[in-house]
Amino acid sequence: MKKIENKELTKAELQIMQPLWSRKKAFVNDLLEDMPEPKPAYNTVSTIVRILEKKGFVSHITYGKTHCYFPLIEREAYLNGYMKGVLHSFFSNSLPNLVSFLSKKEEISLDEVNEIMKIMESQKKSKGK
Repeated sequence: MKKIENKELTKAELQIMQPLWSRKKAFVNDLLEDMPEPKPAYNTVSTIVRILEKKGFVSHITYGKTHCYFPLIEREAYLNGYMKGVLHSFFSNSLPNLVSFLSKKEEISLDEVNEIMKIMESQKKSKGK
């Protein structure tokens, strides 16, 4: 899979990519099947998939008159780039600023705080090796 720099997915594109990432490959009807009600029209999904293809997120294999689409970027890679952009644009590349923002804006339970602390301790131990 390839890396795509500085390209963000629209909400509609993300609605297509989520099931495509899950399925690994899919026809337009498969993607429609995975979408919540009210489902968009077949032509709408087909158009969005073709836009994703032009942007470099998706490619296809042709079977007669139909296409089977597959992602060219992994979900994790997209999320990593997206979050780096958010961190840079809104939090001056400061992870503590991001965590502070989330802890103030979200209702984080004590269990969640403990879980976060365990994750951080695990990261600290693995980086210390």
